[in-house]
Formats: sequence, structure tokens, C-alpha cells
Amino acid sequence: MKRISEVATMFGVTTRTIRYYEEIGLLKPSRSSAKQRLYPKSEIAKLKLIARGKRYGFTLTEIKEMVLLFDKDRTGKKQLERTIQYGEKRLNDIDERVAELLQIKREIKGLMKEFTEKLNNLEGESYDE
Repeated sequence: MKRISEVATMFGVTTRTIRYYEEIGLLKPSRSSAKQRLYPKSEIAKLKLIARGKRYGFTLTEIKEMVLLFDKDRTGKKQLERTIQYGEKRLNDIDERVAELLQIKREIKGLMKEFTEKLNNLEGESYDE
């Protein structure tokens, strides 16, 4: 069992973030006799999934659904099905973003070429004077 400050340090987040995850129902820590939050391995595993989900760009609503599905179906089948569904959507979003970034890159390269030619022409004119 780990205290909230230890868990926050492990995941590079604030204790407020972890308390927020608890508020929205993502985590359910146990409590010590002094009412301190204690996180067993199962809650730390959930935090790993949350961190991974955030890294991959999933919303907290999507993460919550994926994480909590295991509590409803211990086989993990529903969790896997939903994770695949969200993963496919996320991959499509990423593909669209990559295409957009490549287009922006092409546009910037074109502008840089145009601006370089203009600058070279301007510099050539100043030498002629």
C-alpha cells in the first residue's frame, strides 16, 4: 500500500490530480485508521492505465470507461473490445493529424523557398546599385 504522495511521485502528477481521479470515480483508495488514502497494487495498476491513456490522447471519460469495464466483466473481454474500439478511433484521429501536419510542412517549405528567392533577389538588387 502506498500513500497518495508516493503515488503522485511515482506517476509525476500532483496529489490534487490523484484526488480528482478519485472524485470522478476512476480510483477507489482504501483508508488508514487516520483516514489517509492508501493505494493497493490494483489502484496503482489503474493509474498506469490512466497515464497510458492520457499519453495516447484518450479523454478521461474514455479512460474511465475502459478502466472500469474490467470491474464489471472480470474476463476482460468487454474492456478489450472497448479499448480496441477507442484505439481504432484514436488511430484514425492520428492519421488525420499526421496528414494535416504533412500538408502544413509542404506549405511552409514552399513559403521558405519563395521567401529565400525573394531575399536573394533583394540582395542581388542592392549589389547592383
